[in-house]
Amino acid sequence: MWQLTSAVRFYPWGSRTVIPELLGRPSPAERPHAELWMGAHPDEPSILADGRPLDKAIMEEPERLLGPVVAERFGARLPFLMKVLAAETPLSLQAHPTMEQAQAGFAAEEAAGVPHEDPARTFKDPWHKPELLLALTTFEALCGFRPVEESLHCLAKLQLPELKPTIAALARGGLQAAIPQLLALSGMRRTHLVEVVAQRAAGFVAAHDPEFINTYRWAATLAEAYPGDPGVVISLMCNHLKLAPGEAVFLPAGNLHAYLSGAGVEVMASSDNVLRGGLTTKHVDLAALIEVLDFSDGRIPVIHPVLGPGGLRYPVPVEDFDLTRAQLDEQAGPFTTRGPQVVLCAEGRAVLAGTDGELVLEQGQSAFVPAGVPVTARGPAVLYRATTNVR
Repeated sequence: MWQLTSAVRFYPWGSRTVIPELLGRPSPAERPHAELWMGAHPDEPSILADGRPLDKAIMEEPERLLGPVVAERFGARLPFLMKVLAAETPLSLQAHPTMEQAQAGFAAEEAAGVPHEDPARTFKDPWHKPELLLALTTFEALCGFRPVEESLHCLAKLQLPELKPTIAALARGGLQAAIPQLLALSGMRRTHLVEVVAQRAAGFVAAHDPEFINTYRWAATLAEAYPGDPGVVISLMCNHLKLAPGEAVFLPAGNLHAYLSGAGVEVMASSDNVLRGGLTTKHVDLAALIEVLDFSDGRIPVIHPVLGPGGLRYPVPVEDFDLTRAQLDEQAGPFTTRGPQVVLCAEGRAVLAGTDGELVLEQGQSAFVPAGVPVTARGPAVLYRATTNVR
């Protein structure tokens, strides 16, 4: 077992309080702390107590650290990344490819000689990027497309002639017709559309009209941050999700989503493949996005945990990762897993005990435990454990 030294990512949308307070640093911080990365992502690998980056250590000893089953399935790489994410302001609308789409897109850009650091590069690696977000605070997000009939009503309620082409496209051809039409609008038309939609939405909010009030409130807010961005109008056709602490949502390939506000523990397949669809100043690859998007409509289920080995487990339909929340008391209990573990102490003080001694984790500290290593854990503490889901 090794304690990890993990990096904080500073992005403008981050919180100045959540991650600094978790790490015991001054709060509010001077800079917004957006994400705490724990894992072996090559861009920002955690550092082991012996000084080695975790990704390099795994490449040197994949079978010992990952276990033979995980090493055979994923190669000499940790297939997941765990983060603490703290959003003070909204992130971009985005989606992620399937494994097949990622492999094909990556190979095509490699063959075309597109540099990896090129801002217009779409596929950074050949991996998919499903995600699980477990709320630590009240967490709001746009997640998948709401039922089409609901979207039609939400758009029509605004009574804007500028929205008639979008409503007609949605009614005739569904989301597959309406979303590309919005993303392809020319600059002046797009700017005007977003402006009038935001003004009308703000009017309904000011009038305390309860129907679609959260959707309209967020549309007006997003328009202030991203004037002229078609993502503002697309947000009206997305499910608005509000997670309570302890609830989670799984984001499969193709799901269009945007985190709006709140803090959570996020576990994902270790990949950089993000296709943006709005609420951003970064490159939007319209053709690739349309190819990747899942245009299915309907509600997105909230994931509630089930009792599993070591704590409350959040089941997901992928092999790359698995997440458990463990509420520890002072009595030591088994904490061994078949796959490699990344463990975060979110509250209290935890003691991990193995054959090579004990490792103490204070609040905000994390550890890496190799696959199959016999280990027990005691508190009082709250731990979040990411491991693989290979059966």
